[in-house]
Amino acid sequence: MAGEYPIALENLITALARLPGIGRRTAERLAMALVEWEPAELADLGEQVSSLPQRLLRCVECGNLSDQEQCRICLDPHRDRGLLCVVEHSRQVPVIEKCGHFRGLYHVLGGRLSPLEGVSPEDLNIPSLFARVISLPVREIILSTSPDVEGEATAAYLAQELRERGDVQISRIALGIPVGADLSFADAATMAMAIDTRRPVR
Repeated sequence: MAGEYPIALENLITALARLPGIGRRTAERLAMALVEWEPAELADLGEQVSSLPQRLLRCVECGNLSDQEQCRICLDPHRDRGLLCVVEHSRQVPVIEKCGHFRGLYHVLGGRLSPLEGVSPEDLNIPSLFARVISLPVREIILSTSPDVEGEATAAYLAQELRERGDVQISRIALGIPVGADLSFADAATMAMAIDTRRPVR
């Protein structure tokens, strides 16, 4: 029950509970574990968290998280530059990478279209996607937005706009991802199936 801890600990529990997937009880356990840490360990953790905005950048090519101007995937000469996978958020890139069935490049939109929340194409990393389609030897674009209403609307919009900008195959992730699911929480086997069974967008 809230209020049974000292204020400093209660504030920490409240902050930890804001993390995705962390409920009140888990936040309490994490907070109590941190109480046992040495001051130097706590100081290091605090420094790592507080310096994140300064140390993390957005890749100038794809929009993925990076610690330099370009991310390691865009810099990798062995990646297939003819294959581009479009995702909503950076957290979805490791999910696809873990499945081991994709060796192309990524493009991170930074969200998805949501008229009710005021998110329009101008608010997303879409213009740079169109520019990359022209500058790269892209032969296929895989639209890997989540299979919910907003994700499907985003995929449909992108497919229509991309068709008008060049002759490139456009496909959509297929089997394995339940309707309404968030790709950030898909397991490697499910993601591999979705990539392998992708279908052309008509």
